[in-house]
Amino acid sequence: MDTDGRAGDPFRIGDLSVIGRVSTASNVTLVCEIGADCTVRTEGGEAGEATVRVVYKPVRGERPLWDFPDGTLAGREVASYRVSQALGWGVIPETILREGPLGPGMVQRWVESIDHRTARAGRPDLVDLVPLGAVPDGFREVLRAIDGTGEEVSLVHADDPRLHRMAVLDVLINNADRKGGHALEGVDGGVYGVDHGICLHAEPKLRTVLWGWAGEPVADELLADIDTFVKSLPGELGDELAGHLTDEEIAALDARARLLLDDPVMPLPDSARPIPWPAF
Repeated sequence: MDTDGRAGDPFRIGDLSVIGRVSTASNVTLVCEIGADCTVRTEGGEAGEATVRVVYKPVRGERPLWDFPDGTLAGREVASYRVSQALGWGVIPETILREGPLGPGMVQRWVESIDHRTARAGRPDLVDLVPLGAVPDGFREVLRAIDGTGEEVSLVHADDPRLHRMAVLDVLINNADRKGGHALEGVDGGVYGVDHGICLHAEPKLRTVLWGWAGEPVADELLADIDTFVKSLPGELGDELAGHLTDEEIAALDARARLLLDDPVMPLPDSARPIPWPAF
C-alpha cells in the first residue's frame, strides 16, 4: 500500500466512487471520483474540500499473462511512476497502490487531455494515422500499413521533445505496450504516458509506436538525468522499487540505464514484433 504519509490527501485516503469503466482495456480499468465530502488540511490548517478523478485498476481484475507474474501489474505501474519521478521527468501521472472498492489496486490521477481534432482544426493526435505519405509538418513517420477499411496509411507521431522524453523512458522501463492511445497531451501543457502494467521485465520486451527517433542520439540533458538516476538506484529508490520488482528486474533496469549512458543512441527495432497490437 501507499506509504507516502501525506495524511488528509483525498487521493490517498478518500473513498473511490466508480463512475465508469474503460471497456477497451485488457484488464479491469475503472474511472472513479473521490468525492468533495473528503476534507483535506491545507498548510494554513484550515479544512478544504476537493474532488479528484482517478483511474483505478484492481489487482483482482488483472488478466493473467504468460510472461509476467500474476498480480504484479499494479506494482509495475507504481514502479514506472517512481522511475519517471526519480528522473525528474514527470511523464507519468501520480500513481500509488491503495485500497479501493474491489480491493488493492493501482490508482492514478486522471489526465484531462486535448482532443486535437476539435481543438486544433484537424491536427493529428500525438500518435495518429494519416493518409499514406501525408506526414504533417512536425511529425515523424514510423511505418506504412493498411487500415481496417483497406486504405493505405502512415503511422506517425509528433516530433516533440516532450514525447521524445517519453520514448527514452520507455527504453529505460522496457515498456512492452506503448500504444498510441497511451500518450496524452494534457490541457496543462504536459505530455503524459499511461498504462505501464507490462513494464520493467528483466528480459527485452520493448514494443512501442514511438520508433521515429530510432538510431538517433539521446539529448545531453536527458543523459544527465539518467546519470543521476543510476547513482540514486542503490539507495532509497532501489529499496522502494524492491517492493514491486524482483532483484533481477531492478538489476536489468540499472543495466538499461548504464547502456544508454555508454551508447547514448535510441535503439533500433530488433524483434519480430516491435509495435504493440493493436497500435491504439
